[in-house]
Amino acid sequence: MDTTGKPIAIHGGSVIQVGDEFFWYGENKERTTGQDEIWHWGVKCYSSRDLYHWEDRGLIIPPEPEDRASPLHPARMMDRPHIVFNARTGKYVCWIKVMGQSAQTRAVLVADSLLGPYQLLRADQLPLGMSAGDFDVVVDPATRKGYMVFERVHSDMIWAELTEDFTDFNGEFSTHFPRPGVPSVREAPAYFSRNGKHYLLTSGTTHYFPNPSEAAVADDFHGPWTELGDLHPTDTTRTSFNSQISAVFKHPGKRDLYIAIADRWLDLSGPEFESGALFAQVWRIFEKAFASPKQELNDEEQQLARRLFATMNTSVSGHVWLPLRFDGDRPFIEWRPEWSLDEFE
Repeated sequence: MDTTGKPIAIHGGSVIQVGDEFFWYGENKERTTGQDEIWHWGVKCYSSRDLYHWEDRGLIIPPEPEDRASPLHPARMMDRPHIVFNARTGKYVCWIKVMGQSAQTRAVLVADSLLGPYQLLRADQLPLGMSAGDFDVVVDPATRKGYMVFERVHSDMIWAELTEDFTDFNGEFSTHFPRPGVPSVREAPAYFSRNGKHYLLTSGTTHYFPNPSEAAVADDFHGPWTELGDLHPTDTTRTSFNSQISAVFKHPGKRDLYIAIADRWLDLSGPEFESGALFAQVWRIFEKAFASPKQELNDEEQQLARRLFATMNTSVSGHVWLPLRFDGDRPFIEWRPEWSLDEFE
């Protein structure tokens, strides 16, 4: 809840620190009930000085409901905004993903302040000519170089270098984590660094239904990346504790506290969910639906698919914040129904 008692309405979110304030921003889903064509209502932001109390700072990038061609029109499937600061230009750069019928594209905006106003520089861009799905934007603090890591839709993961102003691509990229397709292809990349190592957390591709997140580690952005397996090995539901990670935030005042920020898109419960049987059914549905040639779903699978995905009211979706635990260089996430920053040095 925010400081007024209202549910925090952002998703696909990240936290960025400016001065002594933390800003949690993401796609505004408070009007996305599944009853009309509204996919988002702009990019919203909350601020806090302690990570406990969040003040609603409003829309930092408003929707453009009068312009159906705009990437910010509510019916266009804009999500997962990522904002970074460019020390060379003094600008805040925001990249957004926009899903279309034939491809997933990018738009980029800039502002002098994190809270805006933002100016649209470019829309409907195919990064390096690729249909580009979920992504993260990374700045190397040592070199001030910018990168975007993104899912090449239903294929693999791309590490792409950005231009010096972070508003375009310089043409250099590498490919990683090739998969045969949905649902095993990786999406929702969330990057962090620790002790000189680069880490990437990703999920499988099962729409809003959660699945096992995986971790990978490398000595360089361009790899080679070593896959470390399931990030939540104690989770019997096989759903990353019913969540999908959108970002990892390193607490600046703690020695080794990394917080996974995740979306809880669906309200799931019951013995079938707890045992992991529901996950197995959903995974099989996606395997059959995206097989080549496509395989027909049986009656039970069709009923489950309709029940889960027919109408998605993401305005009531929640959030999961959990600390990472490390065994050497390997990260893990364990379930904590409640935890405190005071537990960490």
